[in-house]
Amino acid sequence: IVNVTNDAWFGDTPGPYQHFRQAQIRAVENGLPLLRAANNGISAIVDSRGRIIDALAVNARGAIDAHVPVSGRALLSPEQRHFNGLLIMLLFALMASTLNVRQRLRVN
Repeated sequence: IVNVTNDAWFGDTPGPYQHFRQAQIRAVENGLPLLRAANNGISAIVDSRGRIIDALAVNARGAIDAHVPVSGRALLSPEQRHFNGLLIMLLFALMASTLNVRQRLRVN
């Protein structure tokens, strides 16, 4: 996940920290590493488990040179994974209903 952001408008508030934590949660939620570049916020590299590999503080100038771990898993969002399971269950329910209707028609 790449997150390029302008956190300057937050000013001297907890906003940049909250914004960074939200991005960190997205990395965990999707199981993907996060590369975050913020002009006045927190720039960081976060792994797929939410661990901060390297970071620059709020308003810090600099560059991050770090290894970005890449997961080998399929790139499916949580919604896609749930949808696929739901679709399979619905197909099985449809097949069971079809077989049930066929058996009732044969009996009659």
